Amino acid sequence: MSIEDSQPKIHYPDIASELQSMTDVDQDMRDRSETEPDFWDDEVDKRNTERMKEIIAKIGFPTISKVGKEASHNAWLLIQHADLDVEFQKMCLELMKGLPSQEVARRDVAYLEDRIRVNQKQGQIYGTQFTQEGGKHIPQPIEDEENVDIRRAKMGMDTLADQIALMYKKYPFTNEK
Repeated sequence: MSIEDSQPKIHYPDIASELQSMTDVDQDMRDRSETEPDFWDDEVDKRNTERMKEIIAKIGFPTISKVGKEASHNAWLLIQHADLDVEFQKMCLELMKGLPSQEVARRDVAYLEDRIRVNQKQGQIYGTQFTQEGGKHIPQPIEDEENVDIRRAKMGMDTLADQIALMYKKYPFTNEK
């Protein structure tokens, strides 16, 4: 048996490749705009959102078996950044919730659910969305915060305290005043 035979076959390799390209543009814009604020371009998110709508209309949600694990995660990331169309995010969340865990990462479901709730000025459930205040990473308001780690564990996530520690490693404050 060759290595190729042991790899799961994806049904839409062209879409998987396109999702990677879209994600590369998305991440480049976000990374560069941290040091060059003028580099931010809402049109990137708008174009990606419109293309994601077309992809989902054609193949349904880009699941792991359809496009592969990385491309499915990329699809989620592009939807996560579709903040200008919360109704689309909500529709995608419902699609994702209806899929088995081997088809879409539970962690991605949790992040999207929190993103939508924060966009709608509601408390988040899993504590995935943060703001920055006074040189600190602060979770946006969380409903029933005492039980957040139980909910996070059910989604295959680490504790909120571990997530906060990771935020400081990943996004250190370099220009604290």
